[in-house]
Amino acid sequence: MKLRNKFKFDKRARQSLITYAMVIIAFVVVQILLATGSMTSLMKGLLVPLCVYAILAVSLNLTVGILGELSLGHAGFMCIGAFTGAFFSKCVQDVITIGWLRISIAIILGSAMAGLFGFLIGMPVLRLKGDYLAIVTLGFGEIIKTVVNVVYIGRDENGFHFSIKSNMDLNMTENGKTIVKGAQGITGTPKDATFTIGIILLLVTLFIVLNLINSRDGRAIMAIRDNRIAAESVGINITKYKLMAFSISAALAGSAGVLYAHNLNTLTASTNNFGYNMSINILVFVVLGGIGNIRGSIIGAVILTLLPELLRSFNLDNLRMLIYAIILIVVMLFNSAPSFIQFREKVTAVVKSKLPKKGGVN
Repeated sequence: MKLRNKFKFDKRARQSLITYAMVIIAFVVVQILLATGSMTSLMKGLLVPLCVYAILAVSLNLTVGILGELSLGHAGFMCIGAFTGAFFSKCVQDVITIGWLRISIAIILGSAMAGLFGFLIGMPVLRLKGDYLAIVTLGFGEIIKTVVNVVYIGRDENGFHFSIKSNMDLNMTENGKTIVKGAQGITGTPKDATFTIGIILLLVTLFIVLNLINSRDGRAIMAIRDNRIAAESVGINITKYKLMAFSISAALAGSAGVLYAHNLNTLTASTNNFGYNMSINILVFVVLGGIGNIRGSIIGAVILTLLPELLRSFNLDNLRMLIYAIILIVVMLFNSAPSFIQFREKVTAVVKSKLPKKGGVN
């Protein structure tokens, strides 16, 4: 029995190491391509967004795949982290001149703020489930985006000034500067985001999520997902663990938002950036990679981010989104349709039967 438990632990650890190795190998390959000048400017511009979307997919999979709750408000938490981090960096860019230090502090603040909102929103929302939870979280995401679009924040020698009407209502002195300009967002955020910082943040996200899954708390969360009544009957605190997973997921989404904000000159809370379109896209990453499959979330995010741009490079602008949709449907059928699943299992069984068998474990 002890040998069997040890084997299971080693298998989980091995799978986690494979995921870490996949990310590190991708980083090394990209660095080689950059050093040799083999990467196009288009691909260089996609490096940081790839890290952002991978972090968002992994964090949402914690809620959808591990906790088993459908949330469509992930872009809202990303928005909170993005504006918190951008606001901080904009305020201290003349004081903290080291880019990596500035964005590191911004990530901590953005994650903490998004996690706090995730906790506050999760307390009433997580009492719902299924379609009701999805609709309510979608509404919260839209509320957050709308609120950000009407907030004006300025600073002068007297301190900070707030308004929800217009820039003129801030009542600043002549030396005052507006930092958050309502629907115009934040302009002039330091572009501190790099691919290296993105990879480090992705590895930290994987470390948090994978260790949570393999811990006692993670097993309690998955027990709630599999059978809530049975989990509650053995003494598992349903509210505690659901709030834990939801808050951690929101905090990680906030960190991705900070990285996203520091890759842009102007940050605005538009529908494409932080609206329901973004939440749906992140959910598609998770579903394509496999619900509950952390490694698959990264692969799904990378493929679906690169695919439209690769089709654009083949001069298929007129058919680009049509081909993208067809490929997406085919891949989803391959992953979910029973006939395709049976076909994959047969092929896997044939391949395993032809491989040399290893000696048994005594």
